[in-house]
Amino acid sequence: MTLISRLSRFLLPAADDAAIADYPFVPSDVALYQRTLHGEAGAIDAQTWSDMLLPQYSAHLARETSIFGQQELHRRLQAGQDGAPSAARVRTLAGDAGQRLQLQAACVGLRRSDREISATLFGRAMAAAPRWTALLPWMPVAFLLSVALALVTGFMPLWGVALGLWLALSLVQVRFHEAAEEWCRILETLQQMLRAHTLLAESGLPTTAAFSEDAARAGKINRSLARSPLTGMAGMREYGNWLWLLNIRHYFNSREVVRAQADFLRSSFARVAALEADLALARHLAGTPRYCWAERGDSVALTLVVHPLLAEAAPLSFAPRERGAFISGQNGIGKSTLLRTVGLNLIVARAFGFCYADTATATMLPVYSSMQGEDTLEGGESLYIAELRRAQELLALAARGPAVFIIDEIFRGTNHLESISAATAVLHTLAERGTVIVSSHNLVLAPLLEDRLAPWCVSRVDGRLQLSPGVLRETNGIALLGTRGFDDAISAKANRVFDWLSDYMAHPADCEDVRNSL
Repeated sequence: MTLISRLSRFLLPAADDAAIADYPFVPSDVALYQRTLHGEAGAIDAQTWSDMLLPQYSAHLARETSIFGQQELHRRLQAGQDGAPSAARVRTLAGDAGQRLQLQAACVGLRRSDREISATLFGRAMAAAPRWTALLPWMPVAFLLSVALALVTGFMPLWGVALGLWLALSLVQVRFHEAAEEWCRILETLQQMLRAHTLLAESGLPTTAAFSEDAARAGKINRSLARSPLTGMAGMREYGNWLWLLNIRHYFNSREVVRAQADFLRSSFARVAALEADLALARHLAGTPRYCWAERGDSVALTLVVHPLLAEAAPLSFAPRERGAFISGQNGIGKSTLLRTVGLNLIVARAFGFCYADTATATMLPVYSSMQGEDTLEGGESLYIAELRRAQELLALAARGPAVFIIDEIFRGTNHLESISAATAVLHTLAERGTVIVSSHNLVLAPLLEDRLAPWCVSRVDGRLQLSPGVLRETNGIALLGTRGFDDAISAKANRVFDWLSDYMAHPADCEDVRNSL
């Protein structure tokens, strides 16, 4: 360990033995790094983020991870994978528990951070300190000198000068006190980052080689951001702040340091955040029984794929290849779960390079979904209007470039004929521009879209789920009436209407007979 790093630890002690209580950052804070770098145009929009249960999945990944790692994980999920170096490091760490523990110890201080700093580093450039701040060190001296001269000479106007200087000191303190206190919290996070940078370099591991070349610079900047040790002494903090303006002077001086070292601090942030994100992924994979590294391709092929948030997920194989897929199946069989499983695995493959499957070929296209349309009382929007709005959003996204579209029960909010007609038009257009994976109880959509979407049916064979080519043959919607406690007479009426409708679809006729039978 270098002499500089020893002195740094002495001057900037960290409570290594203190219990870690991860600060509860809100989702908007976690997303701020991605938004600051890339704006609102991420690869995943808000509805897809919700549909694919990514808030829950992100929280699952981010256990024992600071705001730095959380923000980088979020950024990758939104924007896609960084590439081979990150995947290689995750592979290495996933198989080396000792190295994971060593790196986790070096990064533990990051979890004591309670401020988000990506906006400070990557946002709008910090303004230079006003010129008058150069007078701050001299104001306390002038005040004390005027008091001393007034006492010695008895010259009354000097008391007026002293009072004016005292008021100036007080006004400066009142004006900038809150900003200085908040800045101090930001600096604490910055210093934890720089300290982690130094500790990672000292580990000497191949996975942290990127930190070694400029670790000394990180330590030097860290020390330049530190406050005077005197401010930690009992009573000295208040005295130093109100008389000598130590907190305000430190506020402006340290901001100048951050402004001057902005490029290095951004680089340090990106490297520290990337390593902690890789560490979180490696820790996650080490406890995951089923995963594989995905091959990139133009199609989708997932063998025995599962959803990582389901404790007893039933694995399914899904390989529509070059075409999209129309998925049918009985009520409650798991079609929506299958869509979420495929969608999440494609997003994870694009972001991190692996899937929760035995083998996987995954496209690197962005994923968009429509699975949770509903009436909105606040906006006065009916279900069908909400579905139309989402369909327009998906068409606009498709116009930007190829993508994967995951859609569940499109256009439930209108009558059967119009639902089929509108769904056919929208799904066919989306399939011309990208890959569509859709599930629906409207089985007539399968032949209407068979030139674009291959039909697949989810069924249960010998107690196990199976996905096979074809369309559902035996529906169970009416059968569920009996299993759910409906009277037999209700089921009988429903069956009579069903038989009539089935015949009417092929041979339209007057409905008077069936109406009279109810």
